Amino acid sequence: GELIHHSDAGSQYTSVRFTEHLELEGISPSIGSVGDAYDNALMETINGLYKTECIRTTVFHPGPFRTIADVEYATAAWVEWYNNRRLHSSLGMVSPTEYEHAHYSALDRERQPV
Repeated sequence: GELIHHSDAGSQYTSVRFTEHLELEGISPSIGSVGDAYDNALMETINGLYKTECIRTTVFHPGPFRTIADVEYATAAWVEWYNNRRLHSSLGMVSPTEYEHAHYSALDRERQPV
C-alpha cells in the first residue's frame, strides 16, 4: 500500500518545500488542490470525532489537561478505543479492528483451494 499524508490545505502543508520532502520520502499528499473539501473530508471527520470524543470530554482523562503528556495519554486511549471498541454504523456496527479481521478472513477463505 501507498503511504498517504492527510492534512488540511494550510500553507505549511501545500508549500513546495514540504511537498518535495514528502516526495523524497515516498509519501503522497492527500490534498489535490487548495480548497477542495473532498480531499480532506476523512481528515476533517476524524479530527472532529477526536475533538468531540476525546478533547472536549473527560472520558479519556480525569479533569483538565495540565501537560502535553496528559493529552498524549488521552489520545492513545482514544485511538485504542476508536479502533478496537467503538462501533461504527458505516461498518455494520462493529469496530474497525473487527471489520478488518473479518475482511481478511474472508479473503483467506476465498484463496483456500477447494
